[in-house]
This record gives sequence, C-alpha cells and structure tokens, in this order.
Amino acid sequence: MIARIWKGKTKVEDLEAYSAFMKARAIPDYKQTDGFIKLTFLRRIDDTHAYFRLVTYWENLDVIKNFAGEDTEKAKYYPEDKKYLIDFPDTVTHYEVFAE
Repeated sequence: MIARIWKGKTKVEDLEAYSAFMKARAIPDYKQTDGFIKLTFLRRIDDTHAYFRLVTYWENLDVIKNFAGEDTEKAKYYPEDKKYLIDFPDTVTHYEVFAE
C-alpha cells in the first residue's frame, strides 16, 4: 500500500469553507477512483494560517495514475482551489506503508 501526502495552506478565515469544499468535491473524487483505499484529512490553525495535510492510501503506485495522471509526483488541484489556497506545492510525497 502507498500513502500519498499533500499539504496546503489557507487564511484562517477560509478554514471552514475550504474544509467544506474538500468534503463536497475532492473527497468524493478520491473515493470513486479505482485503486483508492482510504484517506485521512488533517487540519490545524495558528494566528495567521490554516494548514492542511491530506494522506490518501492506494493499492500501489501504479493505480495513483487513475487519479493523478501519468506523473504521480505532481500535485492535483481543482479550479476552486484558487479561491482558498495561498500556495500551490508542485509535488506530493509518497511512502510505502509497511505497518498499520
């Protein structure tokens, strides 16, 4: 199993709106993708920003192409992300899950 980790950042005032968007748009997109297993979505805030970590779990690295395309290292964004995200990291990180 492969864990794919993405990180993002919004303004604090966008925390709830972005969380709602991810629940309504992105999470269903992940769940309908062949090879997807599960996900964990994390968030935290400080005085100025809200930080997100999305950890998705996949059967193997090859099935991630069903979601991300041929370049599995490239981060995938939705057009609506432009309303919320402060920066757009180009890549994600993959880890082999060797224990749960």
